[in-house]
Amino acid sequence: MLELQTLVISSLALAIPAAYLVYRHCSSPARAPPQPAVEPAQKPLKSIMQAPREDLAPPKDDPYTTEELKQYDGSNPSLPIYVAIKGTIFDVTHKRDVYGPGKSYSVFAGKDGSKGLGMSSLDPAHAVADYSGLDEKDRKVLDDWHAFFSKRYNIVGRVVDSPVQSPEAPTSSL
Repeated sequence: MLELQTLVISSLALAIPAAYLVYRHCSSPARAPPQPAVEPAQKPLKSIMQAPREDLAPPKDDPYTTEELKQYDGSNPSLPIYVAIKGTIFDVTHKRDVYGPGKSYSVFAGKDGSKGLGMSSLDPAHAVADYSGLDEKDRKVLDDWHAFFSKRYNIVGRVVDSPVQSPEAPTSSL
């Protein structure tokens, strides 16, 4: 008799919670699957991979020496700001807030900072034209920067006395 009583109590102990769960499941309204929270409309972030500018002037091939290039470092507000990459000189004046004196990329203004760009370094000691010591990975980064600048900034000339010459920066006899 004790075994029968234990069996009944055990069965009820399992049946009551099971019945409750079935009741809750059947009596609750149908639920739609949860939807992800909708973020408020935000301004899309600018990407480095933006479309090329369509208002660029035709490239110029004006010759500049490294000494002449120095005056275009943003210190004189009446002059444009130039940055050279692999001997190609870009006018970055419209980004004075980035390349102007004391700004994040001012280390590259008025010079060819190819090595530093390839190394992704803002160290002034790396902002030099000679990128011959860069490994393959850093050369790829440098090529990507050159391609990016070519699509975003006007080309105003070339460095004629750059220590490293490349197809983008041919030498000429003056």
